[in-house]
Amino acid sequence: METRDTRREAQPFLDGVGLLKEVAVKAPSLEGVPTGVEGLDELFFFTEWRNGKPVKKPLGGIPKYSVMQITGVSDTGKSLMVEQFTVEQARRGFTVAFITMESPAPFVAMGLKQRAMAMGVPFDEVESRVVFIDGATYSVLRSDVPTLLSTLAHVIKTYKTEFVVIDSITSLYESREMMARDIVRPVFNFLKKWHQTALLVSQKRSGHELLTAEAAGGYAVGHILDGSIVLGKQTVTTSTQSRLYGVPVGETVRLFLIDGCRLAGHDSRTHIFYITDEGLVRVGPALSELTGAAKM
Repeated sequence: METRDTRREAQPFLDGVGLLKEVAVKAPSLEGVPTGVEGLDELFFFTEWRNGKPVKKPLGGIPKYSVMQITGVSDTGKSLMVEQFTVEQARRGFTVAFITMESPAPFVAMGLKQRAMAMGVPFDEVESRVVFIDGATYSVLRSDVPTLLSTLAHVIKTYKTEFVVIDSITSLYESREMMARDIVRPVFNFLKKWHQTALLVSQKRSGHELLTAEAAGGYAVGHILDGSIVLGKQTVTTSTQSRLYGVPVGETVRLFLIDGCRLAGHDSRTHIFYITDEGLVRVGPALSELTGAAKM
């Protein structure tokens, strides 16, 4: 007896098809966004061609409209970096949506005030340009991503924000890391749809390799987003390291690495990373430069 296959034949989804010349019209120009972090902005670049030869030109910051991961273990400067970035954008006259998942908003506000003072930025110039979404206090913003994104859409439309900080994205999939990709991707797609430039903090476990982009949830965050900045710290245990880093044995040095950026060229070397007594972060020389100086 002949049986009929009742399975529905899939139909092509033509909304997802387009010629390069049609899509390219919607492509934004490549611009840099100053970060407010000394030593960082010149590490991104683009290439111009002159007389058939490539010429590298500084971008002057992270790529506009990029969604970047800032990852590292605790006490490497992740939150300081995004707070510094927030103050810089507010100083430049832009509004930032700051989604705090780790510490309640009043405590983050205290940190931002300290960062502004250290940067020489009057607090009254920036206090009306940062909008908090407090997921640390209100758990529904952590546990329900659609509610979080709906709230963020309201903030973007109401306050005309152009920048988003999430500290941290890891809080959205605590105790359910198998779902990390399903959580990170809609956040990424949302930020792209709304043309936001964003920094997303993610936590590394102490067992992860020092300067890889892997964070809690595996490589889900780094693979989906536009790029990763990795922060690490290392204890100086030998006299050779002591001479290289210029610190006594037993001290801790911090390290910085741009581990990929799909939107622009970038310096791929490992750099020294500093946290100043004033609570600001800055990127120092590449380790290869220190090694060269040590050989002289």
